Amino acid sequence: MVQPHTMVQPVLEEKRLKAALLQFVFPFSLNEDCQDDLKQQLQKDDFAAFELGNLELETAFYGEGYQVSHLNLERYYLPFTNSVIFPHKDSKDVFLRYSKRLEMDCSLRMNQQHIPFRIHSVDVVLCPFDLGFITVRTEVRCDDLTYSQVLEFVNRFRILQNMKDQDEPVELVQNGNLYNEVEEFILDGLVPGMIAYLDKTDLEKTYFEKLPFFVDERMFVQGLVSFTDNCPIAPEDIYRASRVDGLDLQGEPYISSSNMDYIQRYLDEHIYDRWGPDTFYVIEENSFFCLTNQSKEVTTALGNHMYGAYYYGVLINLFYKVVLLKLSNRYSHVQLDQNQDEIDDLIRSITIFSARYYFLEVATQSQGKEIFLQLRKHLGSDELYAEVNETLADLYKYQENFTAKRSNYLLLILTIYSVVSGIYGMNQVIEDLKGPIDWGKMNDYSIFEYIALTVMVTGMGAAITLGVTTLRRLFKEIGKRK
Repeated sequence: MVQPHTMVQPVLEEKRLKAALLQFVFPFSLNEDCQDDLKQQLQKDDFAAFELGNLELETAFYGEGYQVSHLNLERYYLPFTNSVIFPHKDSKDVFLRYSKRLEMDCSLRMNQQHIPFRIHSVDVVLCPFDLGFITVRTEVRCDDLTYSQVLEFVNRFRILQNMKDQDEPVELVQNGNLYNEVEEFILDGLVPGMIAYLDKTDLEKTYFEKLPFFVDERMFVQGLVSFTDNCPIAPEDIYRASRVDGLDLQGEPYISSSNMDYIQRYLDEHIYDRWGPDTFYVIEENSFFCLTNQSKEVTTALGNHMYGAYYYGVLINLFYKVVLLKLSNRYSHVQLDQNQDEIDDLIRSITIFSARYYFLEVATQSQGKEIFLQLRKHLGSDELYAEVNETLADLYKYQENFTAKRSNYLLLILTIYSVVSGIYGMNQVIEDLKGPIDWGKMNDYSIFEYIALTVMVTGMGAAITLGVTTLRRLFKEIGKRK
């Protein structure tokens, strides 16, 4: 074991930046069958439906100097992926993106710090399985800010609900409006009307939560940080970006590890250094950063990638993770002995997700494939998918046992009726039921005639009940397929 005194400690060198482009992504769950109403609300709030064929949108949402080539974006992904993320028509089975250009100047106040930033645009992406994403596309003014201050801004802005101590308040100011929490700023200031459509089913079991979070109260952050030209990028800088380590309580640069060996082992697992030492990508469960020290032209090209192909890579992988978490959550709530319909729905949902959405490869280019696999690895989708597949096997086994047991009961009932009716025959009482029925004759029936009458009446009732139940299930299955 390495002794503490032999460990090499990280050395933090404060650095200046040319640009800091940040996209904050908040996954949410929608109320069932509310997408049509939500689309109308978004259009009412001046959100425009994103269409890959509309080339005017290439420069509409990303700030001055940046653009996303729709042609390259389509070529970047495989055709079956394009059909889901860039659909030609409105459907509940695809991603539907609605975007709104804002160009809104704001500031974040914390610990006597004042960080100005601009919100270029906001996206609302509606997805299958009643899921969605809100993306806030921001740029931090780097003229008078250090790398640590930008990271601290990211660390504070991604926290939707402020759970820190009372001596660390955060305030967001926009056009004279003051917000004390980021979720209030987003849902009241940027996407008004959205909160009415959020699914809050599980909030009844919480004490403090006000929003339906899947993991915690932090948004996923995707960022590009451009250092001044030729400024060396140290391992400490990359680690701090991944962990979003900004400032400590004294306002000094902060790093969440004191051991360079640990930092190096961590980076070996999380870094993508194909274009090092000038450009690095680092991926974590809650963050995806590109760090570069190259020219403004290269920085712009990298920013275009982060806004385009890599942004959709993040959305797809977050969709995988959130759907798998939602399916696991549904399984934990299924009462196996009481909710056969819910079991059938869950089996269908898992099967549809596996067949239609969960693909091993979605990108055409090698770097896209490698970064996509890194995202999926660190978001934990493969492990969640393996668990859901085990769940599916358990559900099929339970359904098979349930069906066999139900068939055995049905066979037993039909056998009893067949035996009894075969022994006594229906002719003992059938003549009395022709034409106008004389109910008084039943007073003179023997016990065997009463048995025959009971078998006939209950048998007919059972047959009608089974027929109606079968038809109901058949029509329900047809409706679900549609």
